[in-house]
Amino acid sequence: MVCMSTMARNTDMRWRLPVVCLLWEVAMIILFGVFVRFNQEADVAAWEKEKQQRNISDIENEFYFRYPSFQDVHVMIFVGFGFLMTFLQRYSFGAVGFNFLLAAFGIQWALLMQGWLHTFEHGKILIGVESLINADFCVGSVCIAFGAILGKVSPVQLLIMTLFQVTLFSVNEYILLDLLHVKDAGGSMTIHTFGAYFGLTVTSILYRPNLEQTKDKQESVYHSDLFAMIGTLFLWMYWPSFNSAISSHGDAQHRAAINTYCSLAACVLTSVAFSSLLQKKGRLNMVHIQNATLAGGVAVGTSAEMMLTPYGALIVGFICGIVTTTGYVYITPFLDAKLHIQDTCGVHNLHGMPGLIGGIVGAVTAASATESVYGKKGLINMFDFTGEYQDRTPSIQGGFQAAGIAVSLAMAFVGGSIVGGILKLPFFGDPTDENCFEDNVYWEVNTFHLVYHSNNPVR
Repeated sequence: MVCMSTMARNTDMRWRLPVVCLLWEVAMIILFGVFVRFNQEADVAAWEKEKQQRNISDIENEFYFRYPSFQDVHVMIFVGFGFLMTFLQRYSFGAVGFNFLLAAFGIQWALLMQGWLHTFEHGKILIGVESLINADFCVGSVCIAFGAILGKVSPVQLLIMTLFQVTLFSVNEYILLDLLHVKDAGGSMTIHTFGAYFGLTVTSILYRPNLEQTKDKQESVYHSDLFAMIGTLFLWMYWPSFNSAISSHGDAQHRAAINTYCSLAACVLTSVAFSSLLQKKGRLNMVHIQNATLAGGVAVGTSAEMMLTPYGALIVGFICGIVTTTGYVYITPFLDAKLHIQDTCGVHNLHGMPGLIGGIVGAVTAASATESVYGKKGLINMFDFTGEYQDRTPSIQGGFQAAGIAVSLAMAFVGGSIVGGILKLPFFGDPTDENCFEDNVYWEVNTFHLVYHSNNPVR
């Protein structure tokens, strides 16, 4: 009887998953119909009026400035994060497929949440190409959290988590960017720190003491690591777009791309060096190359558009390569053994610690800003010292930047604890310990997998 109920809980998605997806999409259609409208630059009548009033042409539409960056960020979310998590030898369908599902699910809710908090006018949410970028940022945070619980939850649990995390992300971002007036263009605090520690908190609540039984399935094989490296390369190449996507046109966006580019390049060298140094016989570990090489992009996010300087960006990348690689060797096993945090993808190393470093670098860089470096007008434009913030000084700004780290951590820990408790409810179809990291629990699989499971029946 116990086995039969366990089997039902594992595989009975035929009604649960369709009901959640279809009800959600119907709700989205209704909410979009009531609230969402094109903004001035996407609405035909409003844009024609704008062109006449300002004597401008179509080429000056925001679309042409933002869409290339949006396209790059979009690829990072769906291809980069999706393939980065395909390293598990029997969970590649789940990695790419569920990443696809939660991202498509999340961007719709993110457009609404971001709109209600940022672009709500006269009872309507006005969306444009920058709204699409911000929605992808929301989903990026969810993808990070997904990495911590990869292979250990059902698709319904993932969708429930996405719903709550996008909501919490949007509130956290509103507190930091609108209330505290924090600068975080690349999301070191809002995306990476929040996403990583939210996911780590959820996975600690969902702790599985017998997961050691499936240790063999948590390993990679040659081709799965190769597929994961595809995700790494897409993320690495497009990270300058990620960090500069919502920066102001001109020097800020230009600077953000350069700083990110330099930090990523330095990070590769130190990641390779420490991977060799910390491994027996000096052989490189593919896990380090797939993940640690990206940490420079995470850590330079907050300060990317500031005057960090190219050599400063190199230093940040240099430090992150060391910290992240060391984390995979020593900190991940410690978290599992001592703190009961089963971090499947090592998001603490790639997003958590580098996100904290990025927040600190941003606070220091902001606090040390001077007119001699930025110029009087440049300093005002960089930190938006206008209106109610016109009396704010760089040192005060640095303090608020540091406060942003604390707020993101608090939101992650509290929100993750609540959502983790919700996901523990028994009717979401979570897999048993022996069925974790197995595609065939939720997917139709190929002949090889079917043969394997005929010899090793699911209990």
